[in-house]
Amino acid sequence: MRPSAQSRTGLLNDFIETQETRSMPSLKGILFNQFASEGVNQLIEELQKTYKPKKGRRFNHADITYEISRPSLQDNQLGFEISSKIPQDEVKDEKAMEVYFDKIKSILNNDEKKPVSVERENIVWDSKKETEKERDYVKCQYTYPLEDLYKNDEIIKRYEALQSGSGESLPEIPGVFTVQGKLALIMVQETIQDYVRSNIQTLIDANQKVRSGLKG
Repeated sequence: MRPSAQSRTGLLNDFIETQETRSMPSLKGILFNQFASEGVNQLIEELQKTYKPKKGRRFNHADITYEISRPSLQDNQLGFEISSKIPQDEVKDEKAMEVYFDKIKSILNNDEKKPVSVERENIVWDSKKETEKERDYVKCQYTYPLEDLYKNDEIIKRYEALQSGSGESLPEIPGVFTVQGKLALIMVQETIQDYVRSNIQTLIDANQKVRSGLKG
């Protein structure tokens, strides 16, 4: 039987039954953050295989290093940062650096899934404690409302398919006792992975476009 119409967050609370009371939502937050983090980690592994792997959560493509932060959940918003190094060998002075950054920022802010902020960050990195390397980065902050990471209709559709023998494999999740709850968490993992993939691809494309302009 389909659940009656109600708020998406309310329906999700019904799906995810935990050992905590409704006044103690911390376990839900931990679970959402855990599954979102797993989705992003899987994406980083994929990108490191596709491109040149770097240490930690970074990869290099076309001589530009990209990094994806761990997601964090605050006030029903899932946030994360992505960044890319400005190619200083191609951008010779401060004025050119600012122009490069402004063009990247403009492209990102016109994207359908635009970041909540785009900042230029300067880092002095002492890799061997012998020489300092100054690097400039484009740093983007993204946030997505939790309700954008799952769809009630899709949860119900996948639940009904399972009931009909679809064979979809569901993990054992401590503290989650309903099939719908497990499906919701899997959807959060899948959706945030798709969103981050789209965001990082937009940044890659922006760098390629702006660099092509420099060479032209």
